[in-house]
Amino acid sequence: MQTYYYVLTSQRFLLQEEPIEEVLKERTRHYHEQEKEIDFWLVKQPAFLEAPEMAKIKAKCPQPSAAIISTNQQFITWLKLRLEYVITGEFQAPSETISDPIASLATVS
Repeated sequence: MQTYYYVLTSQRFLLQEEPIEEVLKERTRHYHEQEKEIDFWLVKQPAFLEAPEMAKIKAKCPQPSAAIISTNQQFITWLKLRLEYVITGEFQAPSETISDPIASLATVS
């Protein structure tokens, strides 16, 4: 099992009020330059929130939600400090209740 770390907030805040696209593009560019594998994902309506153990977290977050999920705890800590109004946490996957750590409940349009 792998530990995944996340920042969680409303889609509106993350995708419209914050310049997160710029941050993720810069991080992606840096990873490519370092020949490092991407270890973060932007997920709209993350499915991990449906796990019973995440009920309290889901209840705290405005819906529809969005998360940046990573295996890099330092990156998530940095995002928390930069974004400020987000929920952070971690979970283990795959597990009985979270089979795919980066699954989304959002419909593709």
